[in-house]
Amino acid sequence: MSNIEQRLSDLGITLPEPAAPVANYVGYVVTGNMVFISGQVTLGPDGLEYVGKVGKDFSIEEGAAAARLCAINILSQLKSACGGDLERVKQCVKLGGFVNCPTDFTDHPKVINGASDLMVEVLGDRGRHARFALGAGSLPLNVAVEVDAVFEIQ
Repeated sequence: MSNIEQRLSDLGITLPEPAAPVANYVGYVVTGNMVFISGQVTLGPDGLEYVGKVGKDFSIEEGAAAARLCAINILSQLKSACGGDLERVKQCVKLGGFVNCPTDFTDHPKVINGASDLMVEVLGDRGRHARFALGAGSLPLNVAVEVDAVFEIQ
């Protein structure tokens, strides 16, 4: 078992099958040594989770859990992009996080930390990344969070 797979196991995380796109796009694109992962939403084993707005329907902590779920789905897409071998990951370059929230909500970074923290927990220093965290008046399917990512691979 690879180091990354061991960390996932230690965290009690089993990566799901990568979600199929719901429109005219692909889950990821590999170009050269870069992997661009499409926005991943809060799709769990039983369907969509965390449907609603952070700061209204969900607390910041619940929003962070939603972002963590998005990050698990990102890792699933990444594993597919790496032919099943996450040890090919050199660096998480960037995460972009969108938070479905009321207009007066200002704790977007605390929510997206759920995704950022998981990347570092799983990938170690290779998980440290640049990032943005934005609020949105709505997101697809009314999910609470959507996160996309860029990785460098070997």
